[in-house]
Amino acid sequence: MDFELTDQQRLLRHAVREFAEREIAPHVMEWDEAQRFPAELVPKLAAEGLMGIQVPDTYGGAGMSAVEYCICVEELARVDPSVALTVAAHNGLCAAHICMFGTEAQKQQHLVPLARGEHVGAWGLTEPAAGSDASGTRTTAVRDGSSWVLNGSKTFTTHGRAGHVVVAMAVTDRTKGHRGISAFIIERGTPGMSAGKKENKLGMRASDTTEVVFQDCRVGADHLLGEEGQGYVNALQVLDAGRIGIAALAVGLAQGAYEAARRYALQRVQFGQPIASFQAIRWKLVDSATGIEAARLLTYQAAYLKDRGQRTTRESAMAKLFSSEVAVRVAEEGVQIHGGYGFVKDYPAEKYFRDAKLCTIGEGTSEIMRLVIARELLKG
Repeated sequence: MDFELTDQQRLLRHAVREFAEREIAPHVMEWDEAQRFPAELVPKLAAEGLMGIQVPDTYGGAGMSAVEYCICVEELARVDPSVALTVAAHNGLCAAHICMFGTEAQKQQHLVPLARGEHVGAWGLTEPAAGSDASGTRTTAVRDGSSWVLNGSKTFTTHGRAGHVVVAMAVTDRTKGHRGISAFIIERGTPGMSAGKKENKLGMRASDTTEVVFQDCRVGADHLLGEEGQGYVNALQVLDAGRIGIAALAVGLAQGAYEAARRYALQRVQFGQPIASFQAIRWKLVDSATGIEAARLLTYQAAYLKDRGQRTTRESAMAKLFSSEVAVRVAEEGVQIHGGYGFVKDYPAEKYFRDAKLCTIGEGTSEIMRLVIARELLKG
């Protein structure tokens, strides 16, 4: 078992870290305070191959592995989790769904501009009454001749306003339960689809999170993504892979929070010496560093198995559960190490603290992850 990154992967980590420090770090608090999606950053991300990380080069992507995807997301999250979330949602949800289940024509029309960064992708599963129970989807898609007519709404949609294309799940046959849910590709500007309420969030504030509303939204038959009735099943397959990306995001966030706390502990002098010399602070740093390493290993293991073509439902859920909860603990300890300065925006600790909590909620709460893992462990 080889735990070493290849030379190419180490170069990738260095390149993404350098990019994040240069292009993102100077603007983190500006974007956060304004709650503004940095659209001007998208072409720069695309130039680095970060808008089509795992998309094959035949469709304009970088054709990287799942492990390399984790490296990219982790390094972005180390500097700004909001940007990492933008990249993860675009790549791991919208683009991934089209890449996995789209027709050749759909890939040429939608996946290529997504991978090139010409379009930003959104993915709509969650609804006001269908969160953890996503099978309770109420948005409907009704056949009308050669078209489908969608009605309903999606909530907590990353890029619901900023996105150019959304993959949305809708009920096509209520009698079949979750086997009656299908996926559709809808372009921005389609009559009947509009952006609703923009969420005023605790953290990840530079990432666009918006309601998407469908009112008699008519699309052609060629907008059906995958087989009719397989939308929910396919969405779970997309989430298996997507959760690896959220785990990597949590690892990167925790790494950034830890580094900020370590840096402060070495600089802050109390009682005539740096607070890093005090055992209480040292133990906080030790526990944080150990948790991050364990979370990284779980995450990279899940990515490694995905690269080998193996099913990763259990491993993805474990990585996402553990990494997200580690991120919350590390970010909290970062605030504690900073003391009063951890409570003000002049230091990065408070933003990591605000951002971290979403990791235990988005793409499956910690409670749902435990249910998924338990089902995998106890099945016959």
